[in-house]
Amino acid sequence: MARSRTRNYAKKSAVIKSPIVKAQARPFCRNAPRVPPPLSPIVMGDPNRARAIIGTRTKWVNGTVLHYCFYTAGHFAVPTTQADAVREAFKKWKAIGIGLDFKEVSQLSEAEVRIGYSTADGSSASSVGRDVLDVPANEPTTVYGWDLTSHYGAGTALHEIGHVMGMEHEHQNPFAGIKWHEDAVYQSLSAPPNSWDRQTIFHNILEKLTPQQVQGSTWDPDSIMEYEFEAGLIAEPKRYETDGITPPATLSAGDKTWVQKWYPPLQPTLATLAPFQPAVATLAAGQQMDYAIKPTATRKYTVETKGASDTTLVLFEDVDGTSRYLTGDDDSGEERNAKITHRLFEGRSYIARLRLVHPGPTGETALMYS
Repeated sequence: MARSRTRNYAKKSAVIKSPIVKAQARPFCRNAPRVPPPLSPIVMGDPNRARAIIGTRTKWVNGTVLHYCFYTAGHFAVPTTQADAVREAFKKWKAIGIGLDFKEVSQLSEAEVRIGYSTADGSSASSVGRDVLDVPANEPTTVYGWDLTSHYGAGTALHEIGHVMGMEHEHQNPFAGIKWHEDAVYQSLSAPPNSWDRQTIFHNILEKLTPQQVQGSTWDPDSIMEYEFEAGLIAEPKRYETDGITPPATLSAGDKTWVQKWYPPLQPTLATLAPFQPAVATLAAGQQMDYAIKPTATRKYTVETKGASDTTLVLFEDVDGTSRYLTGDDDSGEERNAKITHRLFEGRSYIARLRLVHPGPTGETALMYS
């Protein structure tokens, strides 16, 4: 189990003499602090299970349609040219060929992803992945704070959508081997155009993610989730000390591999789940099973998992070929099974999607409805 990330941000590691540096030329996006969920002693006693739960908790069930909406009035109103740049960024992610989908809606109340624009506030992501569901409905989940029509701005648009899908900042990868000139980092990021306080700098730059929060064991300096850093901030690896880091502000091969792992293309057709007949599958962590449900009577039904696995279960209604979220349940880290009770209507089509978080001792998972 990961240690809590709520440690003192001012605490320093081995001191590396800092050069005199100027302020960053680029503004950066900032994330709000997040603390991994508390896990029971039983889960903490199984490192593999804890890793799977923490690594999967922000990921959407594949096949989810994320509805996004732009603020059109008030403080967070998004100019047309900036909204067009964000729409183009969504298209670039979707063009990779992923099962996650994006649909623009006209009402903020209908959107999981509420997009604002404010040069005064700068770019920020309120939450990562499906944690956006916890953001109050009257607040934006994503704010853009500078021109997105430039090359750097287009990269920012892609970067924030990466957060929406569950991606973390790449320079905070614990496998990157980055050692910072910490005094220089605080000096540089506290000056314009960022003007961050020390806690924000620590949380978004210096603080390492836990190994459970990242996928794989390597660092991708070309990732869209990597910041562009001026020279003088990084002590090691040495090649970045004098030149800094300048990622291309486009989707890297590693970015595409990551998103295709979590959101592979969907099956063209789904098998139908028969009532009272469990569908049993052997899945690895992160894999998914999807079934169509076609009720023959209108009533309340129960859709549930069986077995000792950790799962995320979501129920959608198929509305004119688009999956519309109805409800869901996540039993990860709890000694119970995911269970949904919902009224289904005869003649309508539904989809049950189950993401396996951890397979448990048997490796088998069952899904059934009654």
